[in-house]
Amino acid sequence: MTEGNNGITTIYPLRAQNAGDLQRIVEHIGVDPRALCYLQPKRRVLTLFAPSVDYRAAAFIKQELLSRGGDAAVAKHVIDGKIERSGVLMMGTDSQLFHLLQKLEAMDCWGLKELRAELSTALKNEAIRAWTLPLPNGRKLCLGMGTKLMGILNLTPDSFYAPSRITGIEDLLRRAGAMLEERADILDLGAESTRPGASPLSEEEELSRLIPGLRALRQAFPDAVLSVDTYKARVALAAAEEGADIINDVSGGSLDGTMFACAARTGLPYVLGHLEGTPDLMRDIPNPEDLMTKLHLYFKEKLRSAEEAGLPQGKIILDPCIGFGKRGNSDRLIIKEAESLHALGRPLLFGHSMKGVGGKSLYGTVALSALLEGRVEIVRVHDVEPNRLALDIAHAVREAEPWQR
Repeated sequence: MTEGNNGITTIYPLRAQNAGDLQRIVEHIGVDPRALCYLQPKRRVLTLFAPSVDYRAAAFIKQELLSRGGDAAVAKHVIDGKIERSGVLMMGTDSQLFHLLQKLEAMDCWGLKELRAELSTALKNEAIRAWTLPLPNGRKLCLGMGTKLMGILNLTPDSFYAPSRITGIEDLLRRAGAMLEERADILDLGAESTRPGASPLSEEEELSRLIPGLRALRQAFPDAVLSVDTYKARVALAAAEEGADIINDVSGGSLDGTMFACAARTGLPYVLGHLEGTPDLMRDIPNPEDLMTKLHLYFKEKLRSAEEAGLPQGKIILDPCIGFGKRGNSDRLIIKEAESLHALGRPLLFGHSMKGVGGKSLYGTVALSALLEGRVEIVRVHDVEPNRLALDIAHAVREAEPWQR
Protein backbone atom coordinates (compact mmCIF):
# COMPACT_ATOMS: atom_id res chain seq x y z
CA MET A 1 0.00 0.00 0.00
CA THR A 2 1.07 3.58 -0.67
CA GLU A 3 0.88 6.09 2.20
CA GLY A 4 -0.12 9.64 1.36
CA ASN A 5 -0.95 12.73 3.41
CA ASN A 6 -2.39 12.14 6.89
CA GLY A 7 -1.43 8.46 6.76
CA ILE A 8 -4.02 7.64 4.06
CA THR A 9 -3.26 4.47 2.10
CA THR A 10 -4.71 3.04 -1.09
CA ILE A 11 -5.04 -0.06 -3.25
CA TYR A 12 -6.50 0.22 -6.73
CA PRO A 13 -6.94 -1.87 -9.91
CA LEU A 14 -4.18 -1.44 -12.49
CA ARG A 15 -4.68 -3.36 -15.71
CA ALA A 16 -1.72 -4.52 -17.75
CA GLN A 17 -3.58 -4.31 -21.04
CA ASN A 18 -0.62 -5.52 -23.08
CA ALA A 19 2.83 -7.01 -22.64
CA GLY A 20 4.44 -3.56 -22.68
CA ASP A 21 2.24 -2.35 -19.82
CA LEU A 22 3.25 -5.30 -17.66
CA GLN A 23 6.92 -4.72 -18.40
CA ARG A 24 6.66 -1.07 -17.35
CA ILE A 25 4.80 -1.99 -14.15
CA VAL A 26 7.44 -4.60 -13.32
CA GLU A 27 10.19 -2.05 -13.90
CA HIS A 28 8.42 0.53 -11.72
CA ILE A 29 8.10 -1.94 -8.84
CA GLY A 30 11.68 -3.07 -9.23
CA VAL A 31 10.96 -6.74 -9.88
CA ASP A 32 13.83 -8.95 -11.02
CA PRO A 33 13.59 -8.74 -14.87
CA ARG A 34 13.99 -12.53 -15.06
CA ALA A 35 10.52 -12.87 -13.52
CA LEU A 36 8.83 -11.24 -16.53
CA CYS A 37 8.73 -14.46 -18.57
CA TYR A 38 6.80 -16.13 -15.71
CA LEU A 39 4.43 -13.22 -15.19
CA GLN A 40 3.44 -12.64 -18.84
CA PRO A 41 1.45 -15.91 -19.24
CA LYS A 42 -0.54 -14.93 -16.13
CA ARG A 43 -1.23 -11.32 -17.16
CA ARG A 44 -4.72 -11.82 -18.57
CA VAL A 45 -7.67 -14.14 -18.24
CA LEU A 46 -9.14 -15.46 -21.49
CA THR A 47 -12.74 -16.59 -21.89
CA LEU A 48 -13.13 -19.07 -24.75
CA PHE A 49 -16.50 -20.53 -25.76
CA ALA A 50 -17.11 -23.98 -27.22
CA PRO A 51 -20.77 -24.02 -28.38
CA SER A 52 -21.44 -27.79 -28.20
CA VAL A 53 -19.34 -30.35 -26.32
CA ASP A 54 -20.01 -33.91 -25.12
CA TYR A 55 -21.18 -33.64 -21.51
CA ARG A 56 -18.33 -35.87 -20.32
CA ALA A 57 -15.78 -33.69 -22.08
CA ALA A 58 -17.41 -30.61 -20.52
CA ALA A 59 -17.08 -32.12 -17.03
CA PHE A 60 -13.45 -33.08 -17.69
CA ILE A 61 -12.53 -29.58 -18.89
CA LYS A 62 -14.16 -27.97 -15.87
CA GLN A 63 -12.28 -30.20 -13.43
CA GLU A 64 -8.97 -29.71 -15.19
CA LEU A 65 -9.26 -25.94 -15.22
CA LEU A 66 -10.40 -25.85 -11.58
CA SER A 67 -7.35 -27.89 -10.60
CA ARG A 68 -5.14 -25.23 -12.24
CA GLY A 69 -6.88 -22.21 -10.73
CA GLY A 70 -9.12 -21.52 -13.71
CA ASP A 71 -12.77 -22.45 -14.22
CA ALA A 72 -15.36 -23.38 -16.82
CA ALA A 73 -19.07 -22.67 -17.03
CA VAL A 74 -21.08 -25.71 -18.13
CA ALA A 75 -24.76 -26.68 -18.17
CA LYS A 76 -26.16 -27.67 -14.77
CA HIS A 77 -27.01 -31.24 -15.84
CA VAL A 78 -23.45 -32.04 -16.97
CA ILE A 79 -22.73 -33.40 -13.49
CA ASP A 80 -25.56 -35.96 -13.55
CA GLY A 81 -25.41 -36.78 -17.27
CA LYS A 82 -29.03 -35.78 -17.99
CA ILE A 83 -27.95 -33.94 -21.14
CA GLU A 84 -25.78 -35.17 -23.98
CA ARG A 85 -24.06 -31.93 -24.93
CA SER A 86 -23.26 -28.60 -23.31
CA GLY A 87 -21.75 -25.28 -24.20
CA VAL A 88 -18.51 -24.61 -22.33
CA LEU A 89 -17.09 -21.22 -21.38
CA MET A 90 -13.43 -21.79 -20.49
CA MET A 91 -11.86 -19.17 -18.22
CA GLY A 92 -8.14 -19.15 -17.56
CA THR A 93 -4.81 -17.45 -18.05
CA ASP A 94 -2.65 -18.26 -21.05
CA SER A 95 -0.62 -20.51 -18.76
CA GLN A 96 -3.66 -22.40 -17.43
CA LEU A 97 -5.06 -22.99 -20.90
CA PHE A 98 -1.67 -24.10 -22.19
CA HIS A 99 -1.48 -26.72 -19.42
CA LEU A 100 -5.01 -27.85 -20.29
CA LEU A 101 -3.81 -28.39 -23.86
CA GLN A 102 -0.92 -30.50 -22.57
CA LYS A 103 -3.33 -32.66 -20.57
CA LEU A 104 -5.57 -33.11 -23.61
CA GLU A 105 -2.64 -34.51 -25.63
CA ALA A 106 -3.35 -37.98 -24.24
CA MET A 107 -7.16 -37.76 -24.38
CA ASP A 108 -8.90 -39.09 -27.52
CA CYS A 109 -12.31 -39.86 -26.04
CA TRP A 110 -15.55 -37.82 -25.94
CA GLY A 111 -14.42 -35.58 -28.80
CA LEU A 112 -11.55 -34.17 -26.74
CA LYS A 113 -9.04 -34.71 -29.55
CA GLU A 114 -11.04 -32.46 -31.89
CA LEU A 115 -11.68 -29.95 -29.11
CA ARG A 116 -7.96 -29.80 -28.37
CA ALA A 117 -7.21 -29.03 -32.03
CA GLU A 118 -9.78 -26.22 -32.05
CA LEU A 119 -8.51 -24.81 -28.74
CA SER A 120 -4.91 -24.91 -29.94
CA THR A 121 -5.80 -23.10 -33.17
CA ALA A 122 -7.88 -20.47 -31.35
CA LEU A 123 -5.08 -19.72 -28.87
CA LYS A 124 -2.46 -19.54 -31.61
CA ASN A 125 -4.60 -17.31 -33.84
CA GLU A 126 -5.74 -15.09 -30.99
CA ALA A 127 -2.10 -14.24 -30.25
CA ILE A 128 -1.45 -13.00 -33.83
CA ARG A 129 -1.51 -9.22 -33.91
CA ALA A 130 0.42 -8.28 -37.06
CA TRP A 131 -0.01 -9.17 -40.72
CA THR A 132 1.88 -8.14 -43.86
CA LEU A 133 0.00 -8.46 -47.14
CA PRO A 134 1.97 -8.00 -50.39
CA LEU A 135 0.65 -5.47 -52.91
CA PRO A 136 1.62 -4.94 -56.58
CA ASN A 137 4.90 -3.25 -57.47
CA GLY A 138 6.70 -4.41 -54.34
CA ARG A 139 4.50 -2.48 -51.92
CA LYS A 140 3.11 -3.92 -48.68
CA LEU A 141 0.02 -3.42 -46.55
CA CYS A 142 1.07 -3.80 -42.91
CA LEU A 143 -1.82 -4.36 -40.53
CA GLY A 144 -1.93 -4.60 -36.76
CA MET A 145 0.00 -1.51 -35.67
CA GLY A 146 -3.08 0.57 -34.90
CA THR A 147 -6.28 0.70 -36.93
CA LYS A 148 -6.02 1.81 -40.57
CA LEU A 149 -8.65 3.94 -42.24
CA MET A 150 -10.34 3.09 -45.55
CA GLY A 151 -12.14 5.96 -47.28
CA ILE A 152 -15.25 5.20 -49.35
CA LEU A 153 -15.57 6.50 -52.92
CA ASN A 154 -19.00 5.76 -54.42
CA LEU A 155 -19.47 5.87 -58.20
CA THR A 156 -23.13 5.01 -57.62
CA PRO A 157 -26.18 7.24 -58.08
CA ASP A 158 -28.12 5.26 -55.45
CA SER A 159 -25.65 4.82 -52.57
CA PHE A 160 -27.51 4.75 -49.24
CA TYR A 161 -25.50 7.78 -48.04
CA ALA A 162 -26.33 10.49 -50.55
CA PRO A 163 -23.40 12.87 -49.74
CA SER A 164 -20.94 10.15 -50.77
CA ARG A 165 -22.24 9.90 -54.34
CA ILE A 166 -19.66 11.02 -56.90
CA THR A 167 -20.72 12.75 -60.11
CA GLY A 168 -17.72 12.29 -62.40
CA ILE A 169 -13.96 11.81 -62.77
CA GLU A 170 -13.12 15.36 -61.70
CA ASP A 171 -15.23 14.98 -58.54
CA LEU A 172 -13.68 11.56 -57.90
CA LEU A 173 -10.12 12.88 -58.09
CA ARG A 174 -10.95 15.86 -55.90
CA ARG A 175 -12.49 13.67 -53.18
CA ALA A 176 -9.74 11.07 -53.37
CA GLY A 177 -7.07 13.75 -53.05
CA ALA A 178 -8.84 15.23 -50.03
CA MET A 179 -9.08 11.81 -48.36
CA LEU A 180 -5.39 11.17 -48.86
CA GLU A 181 -4.59 14.63 -47.46
CA GLU A 182 -6.71 13.68 -44.43
CA ARG A 183 -4.54 10.55 -44.05
CA ALA A 184 -6.75 7.81 -45.42
CA ASP A 185 -4.63 4.64 -45.65
CA ILE A 186 -6.78 2.95 -48.32
CA LEU A 187 -9.31 4.21 -50.87
CA ASP A 188 -12.24 1.88 -51.61
CA LEU A 189 -13.90 2.44 -54.98
CA GLY A 190 -17.35 1.01 -55.65
CA ALA A 191 -19.65 1.25 -58.68
CA GLU A 192 -22.68 -0.76 -57.49
CA SER A 193 -24.76 -0.11 -54.41
CA THR A 194 -25.12 -3.10 -52.06
CA ARG A 195 -27.41 -1.30 -49.62
CA PRO A 196 -30.40 -3.35 -48.38
CA GLY A 197 -33.06 -3.36 -51.10
CA ALA A 198 -30.67 -2.41 -53.92
CA SER A 199 -31.21 -3.96 -57.35
CA PRO A 200 -28.27 -5.78 -58.96
CA LEU A 201 -26.23 -4.15 -61.70
CA SER A 202 -25.05 -5.85 -64.88
CA GLU A 203 -21.32 -6.55 -65.28
CA GLU A 204 -21.14 -4.24 -68.28
CA GLU A 205 -22.68 -1.29 -66.47
CA GLU A 206 -20.53 -1.81 -63.38
CA LEU A 207 -17.40 -2.00 -65.51
CA SER A 208 -18.37 1.13 -67.47
CA ARG A 209 -18.65 3.06 -64.20
CA LEU A 210 -15.71 1.53 -62.38
CA ILE A 211 -12.80 1.15 -64.80
CA PRO A 212 -12.48 4.78 -65.99
CA GLY A 213 -12.51 5.96 -62.38
CA LEU A 214 -10.00 3.35 -61.25
CA ARG A 215 -7.72 4.16 -64.17
CA ALA A 216 -7.85 7.87 -63.33
CA LEU A 217 -7.14 7.23 -59.65
CA ARG A 218 -4.15 5.02 -60.38
CA GLN A 219 -2.68 7.61 -62.74
CA ALA A 220 -3.25 10.52 -60.36
CA PHE A 221 -2.17 8.71 -57.17
CA PRO A 222 0.34 6.00 -58.18
CA ASP A 223 1.34 5.14 -54.60
CA ALA A 224 -2.16 5.06 -53.09
CA VAL A 225 -3.59 1.74 -51.90
CA LEU A 226 -6.72 1.24 -54.00
CA SER A 227 -9.46 -1.24 -53.13
CA VAL A 228 -12.32 -2.18 -55.45
CA ASP A 229 -15.72 -3.01 -53.97
CA THR A 230 -17.30 -5.73 -56.13
CA TYR A 231 -18.77 -9.20 -55.78
CA LYS A 232 -18.34 -10.10 -59.47
CA ALA A 233 -15.29 -12.14 -60.52
CA ARG A 234 -15.05 -10.63 -64.00
CA VAL A 235 -15.08 -7.11 -62.55
CA ALA A 236 -12.41 -8.10 -60.02
CA LEU A 237 -10.15 -9.41 -62.81
CA ALA A 238 -10.60 -6.27 -64.89
CA ALA A 239 -9.91 -4.07 -61.85
CA ALA A 240 -6.70 -5.98 -61.08
CA GLU A 241 -5.49 -5.31 -64.62
CA GLU A 242 -6.18 -1.58 -64.18
CA GLY A 243 -4.17 -1.23 -60.98
CA ALA A 244 -6.42 -2.28 -58.07
CA ASP A 245 -4.54 -3.40 -54.96
CA ILE A 246 -7.38 -5.11 -53.02
CA ILE A 247 -10.60 -6.92 -53.95
CA ASN A 248 -13.38 -6.12 -51.48
CA ASP A 249 -16.21 -8.67 -51.87
CA VAL A 250 -19.09 -8.08 -49.47
CA SER A 251 -20.59 -11.46 -50.41
CA GLY A 252 -17.52 -13.56 -49.57
CA GLY A 253 -17.88 -15.43 -52.85
CA SER A 254 -21.55 -16.23 -52.24
CA LEU A 255 -22.90 -14.26 -55.22
CA ASP A 256 -20.35 -15.45 -57.79
CA GLY A 257 -19.09 -19.01 -57.50
CA THR A 258 -15.95 -18.21 -59.50
CA MET A 259 -14.83 -15.33 -57.30
CA PHE A 260 -12.36 -17.27 -55.11
CA ALA A 261 -10.55 -18.75 -58.11
CA CYS A 262 -10.46 -15.39 -59.88
CA ALA A 263 -9.29 -13.56 -56.77
CA ALA A 264 -6.51 -16.14 -56.51
CA ARG A 265 -5.52 -15.37 -60.13
CA THR A 266 -5.15 -11.67 -59.34
CA GLY A 267 -2.74 -12.38 -56.48
CA LEU A 268 -4.28 -9.46 -54.58
CA PRO A 269 -5.45 -9.32 -50.95
CA TYR A 270 -9.12 -10.23 -50.72
CA VAL A 271 -11.73 -8.94 -48.26
CA LEU A 272 -14.12 -11.79 -47.49
CA GLY A 273 -17.46 -10.45 -46.31
CA HIS A 274 -20.42 -12.07 -44.57
CA LEU A 275 -23.63 -11.76 -46.54
CA GLU A 276 -26.73 -13.91 -46.42
CA GLY A 277 -29.12 -13.75 -49.33
CA THR A 278 -28.78 -10.88 -51.80
CA PRO A 279 -28.84 -7.11 -51.22
CA ASP A 280 -32.41 -6.79 -52.48
CA LEU A 281 -33.64 -9.38 -49.93
CA MET A 282 -31.47 -8.61 -46.89
CA ARG A 283 -34.28 -6.87 -45.02
CA ASP A 284 -36.22 -10.15 -44.83
CA ILE A 285 -33.50 -12.21 -43.10
CA PRO A 286 -34.22 -12.75 -39.37
CA ASN A 287 -31.46 -12.18 -36.82
CA PRO A 288 -29.93 -15.52 -35.70
CA GLU A 289 -30.13 -16.57 -32.06
CA ASP A 290 -26.39 -17.32 -31.77
CA LEU A 291 -24.83 -14.83 -34.17
CA MET A 292 -21.19 -15.10 -33.09
CA THR A 293 -21.14 -18.89 -33.41
CA LYS A 294 -22.78 -18.55 -36.81
CA LEU A 295 -20.18 -16.00 -37.94
CA HIS A 296 -17.28 -18.18 -36.82
CA LEU A 297 -18.65 -21.25 -38.61
CA TYR A 298 -19.37 -19.19 -41.76
CA PHE A 299 -15.86 -17.77 -41.92
CA LYS A 300 -14.22 -21.13 -41.20
CA GLU A 301 -16.14 -22.71 -44.07
CA LYS A 302 -15.36 -19.82 -46.41
CA LEU A 303 -11.66 -19.81 -45.55
CA ARG A 304 -11.49 -23.52 -46.31
CA SER A 305 -13.34 -23.07 -49.62
CA ALA A 306 -11.08 -20.18 -50.60
CA GLU A 307 -7.96 -22.21 -49.93
CA GLU A 308 -9.35 -25.11 -51.97
CA ALA A 309 -9.83 -22.66 -54.86
CA GLY A 310 -6.20 -21.55 -54.62
CA LEU A 311 -6.75 -18.39 -52.56
CA PRO A 312 -4.45 -18.69 -49.52
CA GLN A 313 -5.67 -17.57 -46.12
CA GLY A 314 -2.61 -15.34 -45.84
CA LYS A 315 -4.17 -12.97 -48.42
CA ILE A 316 -7.60 -12.74 -46.76
CA ILE A 317 -9.13 -9.99 -44.59
CA LEU A 318 -12.46 -10.75 -42.86
CA ASP A 319 -15.44 -8.38 -42.79
CA PRO A 320 -18.55 -9.33 -40.75
CA CYS A 321 -20.48 -6.72 -42.78
CA ILE A 322 -22.23 -4.52 -40.24
CA GLY A 323 -25.76 -3.71 -41.39
CA PHE A 324 -25.91 -6.36 -44.12
CA GLY A 325 -28.85 -8.57 -43.19
CA LYS A 326 -28.28 -7.67 -39.54
CA ARG A 327 -30.15 -5.20 -37.38
CA GLY A 328 -30.17 -3.68 -33.93
CA ASN A 329 -28.58 -5.91 -31.34
CA SER A 330 -26.85 -8.09 -33.94
CA ASP A 331 -24.70 -5.18 -35.16
CA ARG A 332 -24.03 -4.03 -31.60
CA LEU A 333 -23.01 -7.54 -30.59
CA ILE A 334 -20.54 -7.89 -33.48
CA ILE A 335 -18.88 -4.61 -32.47
CA LYS A 336 -18.87 -5.59 -28.79
CA GLU A 337 -17.28 -8.98 -29.54
CA ALA A 338 -14.99 -7.82 -32.36
CA GLU A 339 -11.88 -9.44 -30.86
CA SER A 340 -13.64 -12.81 -30.89
CA LEU A 341 -13.10 -12.99 -34.64
CA HIS A 342 -9.32 -12.83 -34.19
CA ALA A 343 -9.53 -16.49 -33.22
CA LEU A 344 -9.82 -17.05 -36.99
CA GLY A 345 -6.28 -15.74 -37.42
CA ARG A 346 -7.01 -13.05 -40.00
CA PRO A 347 -7.13 -9.23 -39.89
CA LEU A 348 -10.55 -7.61 -39.60
CA LEU A 349 -12.33 -4.85 -41.53
CA PHE A 350 -15.45 -3.17 -40.09
CA GLY A 351 -17.71 -0.94 -42.19
CA HIS A 352 -20.03 0.80 -39.72
CA SER A 353 -20.11 4.22 -41.38
CA MET A 354 -23.47 6.08 -41.31
CA LYS A 355 -25.36 2.86 -40.53
CA GLY A 356 -28.18 2.23 -38.08
CA VAL A 357 -25.88 0.90 -35.36
CA GLY A 358 -24.38 4.40 -35.14
CA GLY A 359 -27.68 6.24 -35.49
CA LYS A 360 -27.01 6.87 -39.19
CA SER A 361 -24.99 9.88 -38.09
CA LEU A 362 -21.44 11.16 -38.30
CA TYR A 363 -21.28 11.44 -34.51
CA GLY A 364 -22.24 7.79 -34.08
CA THR A 365 -19.79 6.70 -36.77
CA VAL A 366 -16.93 8.57 -35.10
CA ALA A 367 -17.83 7.13 -31.71
CA LEU A 368 -17.76 3.60 -33.09
CA SER A 369 -14.45 4.21 -34.86
CA ALA A 370 -12.90 5.26 -31.55
CA LEU A 371 -14.41 2.20 -29.87
CA LEU A 372 -12.94 -0.09 -32.55
CA GLU A 373 -9.44 1.42 -32.58
CA GLY A 374 -6.85 -1.23 -31.81
CA ARG A 375 -9.51 -3.94 -31.85
CA VAL A 376 -9.88 -4.25 -35.63
CA GLU A 377 -7.30 -3.61 -38.33
CA ILE A 378 -9.33 -1.46 -40.77
CA VAL A 379 -12.40 0.74 -40.45
CA ARG A 380 -14.23 1.75 -43.64
CA VAL A 381 -15.80 5.24 -43.49
CA HIS A 382 -17.28 7.98 -45.65
CA ASP A 383 -15.84 10.97 -43.75
CA VAL A 384 -12.10 10.59 -43.31
CA GLU A 385 -10.99 13.63 -41.29
CA PRO A 386 -13.20 13.26 -38.17
CA ASN A 387 -12.69 9.50 -38.07
CA ARG A 388 -8.92 9.92 -38.42
CA LEU A 389 -8.95 12.29 -35.42
CA ALA A 390 -11.02 9.80 -33.42
CA LEU A 391 -8.61 6.96 -34.23
CA ASP A 392 -5.56 9.05 -33.35
CA ILE A 393 -6.97 10.10 -29.97
CA ALA A 394 -8.16 6.59 -29.10
CA HIS A 395 -4.75 5.18 -30.08
CA ALA A 396 -2.94 7.70 -27.88
CA VAL A 397 -5.14 6.80 -24.91
CA ARG A 398 -4.67 3.06 -25.48
CA GLU A 399 -0.90 3.46 -25.66
CA ALA A 400 -0.63 5.69 -22.57
CA GLU A 401 2.05 4.33 -20.24
CA PRO A 402 1.25 3.47 -16.58
CA TRP A 403 3.99 5.89 -15.47
CA GLN A 404 5.64 8.79 -17.23
CA ARG A 405 9.31 8.23 -17.95
